[in-house]
Amino acid sequence: LHDALPISRMRCLQSPRCWSARTSVPLSLVVTWLYLGRVRGMAWRCSSTTRDGLVAKLRSGGLFSNDRVEQALRSVDRGVFVPFSSIETKYEDAPQRIGYNATISAPHMHAMCLELLIDKLIPGNRALDVGSGTGYLTACMGVLVRGKGGKAVGVEHIPELAAMGRQNVQKSNPDLVQDGTVVLLEGDGRAGAEEHAPFDAIHVGAAAPELPEALVRQLRVGGRMVIPVGPEGEFQELLVVEKDAAGTVHVRSETGVAYVPLTDRAAQWKE
Repeated sequence: LHDALPISRMRCLQSPRCWSARTSVPLSLVVTWLYLGRVRGMAWRCSSTTRDGLVAKLRSGGLFSNDRVEQALRSVDRGVFVPFSSIETKYEDAPQRIGYNATISAPHMHAMCLELLIDKLIPGNRALDVGSGTGYLTACMGVLVRGKGGKAVGVEHIPELAAMGRQNVQKSNPDLVQDGTVVLLEGDGRAGAEEHAPFDAIHVGAAAPELPEALVRQLRVGGRMVIPVGPEGEFQELLVVEKDAAGTVHVRSETGVAYVPLTDRAAQWKE
Protein backbone atom coordinates (compact mmCIF):
# COMPACT_ATOMS: atom_id res chain seq x y z
CA LEU A 1 0.00 0.00 0.00
CA HIS A 2 1.15 3.51 -0.75
CA ASP A 3 -0.35 4.99 2.39
CA ALA A 4 -2.67 4.30 5.28
CA LEU A 5 -5.67 6.10 6.55
CA PRO A 6 -4.76 8.80 9.05
CA ILE A 7 -5.52 7.69 12.58
CA SER A 8 -7.24 10.96 13.40
CA ARG A 9 -9.45 10.89 10.28
CA MET A 10 -11.05 7.45 10.33
CA ARG A 11 -14.61 8.50 9.56
CA CYS A 12 -14.56 6.87 6.13
CA LEU A 13 -14.04 3.31 7.29
CA GLN A 14 -16.92 0.96 6.70
CA SER A 15 -18.86 0.41 9.91
CA PRO A 16 -22.48 0.53 11.10
CA ARG A 17 -21.96 4.26 11.44
CA CYS A 18 -19.10 6.61 10.63
CA TRP A 19 -16.19 6.37 13.04
CA SER A 20 -15.52 9.35 15.25
CA ALA A 21 -12.69 11.74 14.42
CA ARG A 22 -10.57 10.19 17.18
CA THR A 23 -10.41 6.44 17.53
CA SER A 24 -9.20 4.11 20.24
CA VAL A 25 -7.70 1.66 17.72
CA PRO A 26 -3.94 1.56 18.43
CA LEU A 27 -1.71 2.76 15.62
CA SER A 28 0.41 -0.38 15.89
CA LEU A 29 -2.66 -2.49 15.16
CA VAL A 30 -3.63 -0.40 12.14
CA VAL A 31 -0.07 -0.59 10.76
CA THR A 32 -0.09 -4.35 11.27
CA TRP A 33 -3.37 -4.65 9.37
CA LEU A 34 -1.94 -2.64 6.51
CA TYR A 35 1.34 -4.45 6.13
CA LEU A 36 -0.25 -7.88 6.39
CA GLY A 37 -2.70 -6.89 3.69
CA ARG A 38 -5.75 -7.47 5.85
CA VAL A 39 -7.48 -4.30 4.70
CA ARG A 40 -7.41 -5.20 1.02
CA GLY A 41 -11.03 -6.25 1.01
CA MET A 42 -12.21 -3.40 3.18
CA ALA A 43 -14.69 -1.04 1.59
CA TRP A 44 -14.42 2.67 2.30
CA ARG A 45 -17.45 4.75 3.15
CA CYS A 46 -16.12 7.59 0.99
CA SER A 47 -15.94 5.41 -2.12
CA SER A 48 -18.26 6.13 -5.03
CA THR A 49 -18.77 5.24 -8.66
CA THR A 50 -18.35 8.86 -9.84
CA ARG A 51 -15.88 11.66 -9.29
CA ASP A 52 -18.50 14.03 -7.88
CA GLY A 53 -19.86 11.34 -5.58
CA LEU A 54 -16.39 10.65 -4.21
CA VAL A 55 -15.69 14.34 -3.58
CA ALA A 56 -19.04 14.84 -1.87
CA LYS A 57 -18.42 11.90 0.46
CA LEU A 58 -14.91 13.08 1.29
CA ARG A 59 -16.28 16.46 2.29
CA SER A 60 -19.23 15.14 4.28
CA GLY A 61 -16.85 12.68 5.98
CA GLY A 62 -14.75 15.56 7.29
CA LEU A 63 -11.62 14.96 5.21
CA PHE A 64 -11.65 18.56 4.00
CA SER A 65 -13.80 21.67 4.33
CA ASN A 66 -12.19 24.23 2.02
CA ASP A 67 -14.16 25.20 -1.09
CA ARG A 68 -11.00 25.55 -3.18
CA VAL A 69 -9.95 22.01 -2.30
CA GLU A 70 -13.34 20.83 -3.51
CA GLN A 71 -12.92 22.81 -6.72
CA ALA A 72 -9.57 21.18 -7.42
CA LEU A 73 -10.84 17.66 -6.70
CA ARG A 74 -13.82 18.22 -9.00
CA SER A 75 -11.65 19.80 -11.72
CA VAL A 76 -9.25 16.84 -12.08
CA ASP A 77 -10.77 13.47 -12.99
CA ARG A 78 -9.05 10.90 -10.76
CA GLY A 79 -10.45 8.14 -12.99
CA VAL A 80 -8.00 9.17 -15.72
CA PHE A 81 -5.03 8.57 -13.38
CA VAL A 82 -5.76 4.98 -12.27
CA PRO A 83 -4.79 2.91 -15.35
CA PHE A 84 -5.52 -0.56 -13.97
CA SER A 85 -8.84 0.17 -12.29
CA SER A 86 -12.22 -0.87 -13.64
CA ILE A 87 -15.16 1.46 -14.13
CA GLU A 88 -16.49 0.20 -10.81
CA THR A 89 -13.27 0.87 -8.85
CA LYS A 90 -11.92 4.11 -10.35
CA TYR A 91 -13.38 6.17 -7.52
CA GLU A 92 -12.76 3.87 -4.58
CA ASP A 93 -11.35 5.61 -1.54
CA ALA A 94 -8.33 3.35 -1.30
CA PRO A 95 -4.78 3.20 -2.72
CA GLN A 96 -4.66 1.64 -6.18
CA ARG A 97 -1.82 0.07 -8.11
CA ILE A 98 -0.39 2.04 -11.02
CA GLY A 99 2.38 -0.36 -12.06
CA TYR A 100 6.15 -0.50 -11.43
CA ASN A 101 5.59 -1.51 -7.81
CA ALA A 102 3.88 1.81 -7.13
CA THR A 103 0.42 2.93 -6.11
CA ILE A 104 -1.62 6.11 -6.16
CA SER A 105 -2.55 7.32 -2.70
CA ALA A 106 -6.12 6.98 -1.46
CA PRO A 107 -8.34 9.99 -2.19
CA HIS A 108 -8.80 10.73 1.52
CA MET A 109 -5.05 11.27 1.91
CA HIS A 110 -4.87 13.52 -1.14
CA ALA A 111 -7.80 15.56 0.16
CA MET A 112 -6.26 15.84 3.61
CA CYS A 113 -2.88 16.96 2.27
CA LEU A 114 -4.43 19.56 -0.04
CA GLU A 115 -6.37 20.93 2.93
CA LEU A 116 -3.16 21.20 4.96
CA LEU A 117 -1.45 23.11 2.14
CA ILE A 118 -4.37 25.12 0.80
CA ASP A 119 -3.35 28.60 1.95
CA LYS A 120 0.00 28.09 0.21
CA LEU A 121 -1.65 26.84 -2.99
CA ILE A 122 -2.76 30.16 -4.41
CA PRO A 123 -2.39 31.64 -7.92
CA GLY A 124 1.20 32.66 -8.56
CA ASN A 125 2.75 30.30 -6.02
CA ARG A 126 5.00 27.31 -6.68
CA ALA A 127 4.26 23.77 -5.55
CA LEU A 128 6.33 20.58 -5.57
CA ASP A 129 4.91 17.05 -5.58
CA VAL A 130 7.57 14.45 -4.71
CA GLY A 131 6.68 10.99 -6.03
CA SER A 132 4.14 12.29 -8.51
CA GLY A 133 3.27 8.86 -9.94
CA THR A 134 0.60 9.18 -12.61
CA GLY A 135 0.30 12.93 -12.03
CA TYR A 136 -3.01 13.26 -10.20
CA LEU A 137 -2.06 15.34 -7.18
CA THR A 138 0.33 17.47 -9.25
CA ALA A 139 -2.61 18.34 -11.49
CA CYS A 140 -4.76 19.22 -8.47
CA MET A 141 -2.02 21.48 -7.18
CA GLY A 142 -1.74 23.00 -10.64
CA VAL A 143 -5.43 23.91 -10.65
CA LEU A 144 -4.92 25.74 -7.36
CA VAL A 145 -1.75 27.70 -8.26
CA ARG A 146 -2.63 28.47 -11.87
CA GLY A 147 -2.37 32.12 -12.87
CA LYS A 148 0.14 34.89 -12.21
CA GLY A 149 2.98 32.55 -13.20
CA GLY A 150 2.08 29.82 -10.72
CA LYS A 151 3.62 26.40 -11.27
CA ALA A 152 3.19 22.85 -9.95
CA VAL A 153 6.19 20.58 -10.40
CA GLY A 154 5.96 16.81 -10.06
CA VAL A 155 9.05 14.62 -9.69
CA GLU A 156 8.90 10.87 -10.35
CA HIS A 157 11.89 8.49 -10.49
CA ILE A 158 10.24 5.83 -12.67
CA PRO A 159 10.55 7.13 -16.27
CA GLU A 160 7.48 5.25 -17.48
CA LEU A 161 5.35 6.74 -14.70
CA ALA A 162 6.67 10.23 -15.39
CA ALA A 163 5.68 9.81 -19.05
CA MET A 164 2.30 8.40 -18.06
CA GLY A 165 1.76 11.37 -15.77
CA ARG A 166 2.39 13.83 -18.59
CA GLN A 167 -0.06 11.97 -20.82
CA ASN A 168 -2.70 11.85 -18.10
CA VAL A 169 -2.55 15.56 -17.33
CA GLN A 170 -2.69 16.31 -21.05
CA LYS A 171 -5.85 14.21 -21.27
CA SER A 172 -7.52 15.40 -18.08
CA ASN A 173 -6.52 19.08 -17.95
CA PRO A 174 -4.68 20.02 -21.17
CA ASP A 175 -4.73 23.72 -20.30
CA LEU A 176 -2.38 23.06 -17.37
CA VAL A 177 0.19 21.59 -19.77
CA GLN A 178 -0.28 24.09 -22.56
CA ASP A 179 0.27 27.15 -20.37
CA GLY A 180 3.18 25.57 -18.47
CA THR A 181 1.44 25.47 -15.10
CA VAL A 182 2.18 21.75 -14.61
CA VAL A 183 5.65 20.31 -15.21
CA LEU A 184 6.34 16.61 -14.63
CA LEU A 185 9.99 15.66 -14.33
CA GLU A 186 11.89 12.38 -14.16
CA GLY A 187 14.31 12.34 -11.25
CA ASP A 188 15.01 11.55 -7.61
CA GLY A 189 12.40 13.48 -5.67
CA ARG A 190 14.51 13.38 -2.53
CA ALA A 191 16.68 16.02 -4.20
CA GLY A 192 13.67 18.18 -5.01
CA ALA A 193 13.69 20.31 -8.15
CA GLU A 194 16.34 22.97 -7.59
CA GLU A 195 15.79 24.60 -10.97
CA HIS A 196 12.19 25.46 -10.03
CA ALA A 197 12.76 26.30 -6.35
CA PRO A 198 11.91 27.83 -3.97
CA PHE A 199 8.49 26.31 -3.33
CA ASP A 200 5.60 27.67 -1.32
CA ALA A 201 4.08 24.21 -0.90
CA ILE A 202 5.71 20.78 -0.95
CA HIS A 203 3.94 17.41 -0.78
CA VAL A 204 5.87 14.17 -0.34
CA GLY A 205 4.06 10.93 -1.15
CA ALA A 206 6.30 8.40 0.64
CA ALA A 207 7.90 8.16 4.07
CA ALA A 208 11.39 9.53 4.62
CA PRO A 209 13.48 8.27 7.55
CA GLU A 210 14.13 11.93 8.42
CA LEU A 211 13.43 15.33 6.89
CA PRO A 212 15.32 15.55 3.57
CA GLU A 213 17.68 18.52 3.79
CA ALA A 214 17.28 19.34 0.10
CA LEU A 215 13.51 19.70 0.43
CA VAL A 216 13.77 21.83 3.56
CA ARG A 217 16.29 24.04 1.78
CA GLN A 218 13.99 24.44 -1.24
CA LEU A 219 11.03 25.44 0.92
CA ARG A 220 10.43 29.16 0.55
CA VAL A 221 10.40 31.41 3.62
CA GLY A 222 6.75 31.34 4.68
CA GLY A 223 6.25 28.02 2.89
CA ARG A 224 4.86 24.70 4.11
CA MET A 225 5.69 21.05 3.47
CA VAL A 226 3.60 17.96 4.25
CA ILE A 227 5.69 14.80 4.54
CA PRO A 228 5.36 11.37 6.21
CA VAL A 229 8.43 10.55 8.31
CA GLY A 230 9.38 7.30 10.00
CA PRO A 231 10.81 3.83 9.33
CA GLU A 232 9.06 1.38 7.01
CA GLY A 233 6.52 -0.81 8.82
CA GLU A 234 6.84 1.11 12.09
CA PHE A 235 5.37 4.25 13.60
CA GLN A 236 5.24 7.11 11.09
CA GLU A 237 3.91 10.62 11.40
CA LEU A 238 2.51 13.00 8.82
CA LEU A 239 4.58 16.08 9.58
CA VAL A 240 3.74 19.68 8.73
CA VAL A 241 6.94 21.65 8.21
CA GLU A 242 6.96 25.44 8.03
CA LYS A 243 9.73 27.99 7.51
CA ASP A 244 9.15 31.35 9.19
CA ALA A 245 10.29 34.82 8.13
CA ALA A 246 13.59 34.35 9.93
CA GLY A 247 14.24 31.07 8.10
CA THR A 248 13.62 28.98 11.21
CA VAL A 249 12.00 25.60 10.52
CA HIS A 250 9.04 24.56 12.68
CA VAL A 251 7.66 21.01 12.67
CA ARG A 252 4.44 19.59 14.06
CA SER A 253 2.78 16.19 13.78
CA GLU A 254 -0.64 16.12 12.13
CA THR A 255 -1.47 12.41 12.52
CA GLY A 256 -0.10 8.88 12.43
CA VAL A 257 0.13 7.20 9.00
CA ALA A 258 1.73 4.24 7.25
CA TYR A 259 3.48 4.84 3.92
CA VAL A 260 5.94 2.94 1.78
CA PRO A 261 9.51 4.30 2.04
CA LEU A 262 10.82 7.24 0.06
CA THR A 263 13.49 5.43 -1.92
CA ASP A 264 15.31 5.33 -5.25
CA ARG A 265 14.35 3.80 -8.58
CA ALA A 266 16.57 0.74 -8.21
CA ALA A 267 15.07 -0.18 -4.85
CA GLN A 268 11.49 0.28 -6.05
CA TRP A 269 11.57 -1.35 -9.46
CA LYS A 270 13.95 -3.95 -10.81
CA GLU A 271 13.38 -4.46 -14.53
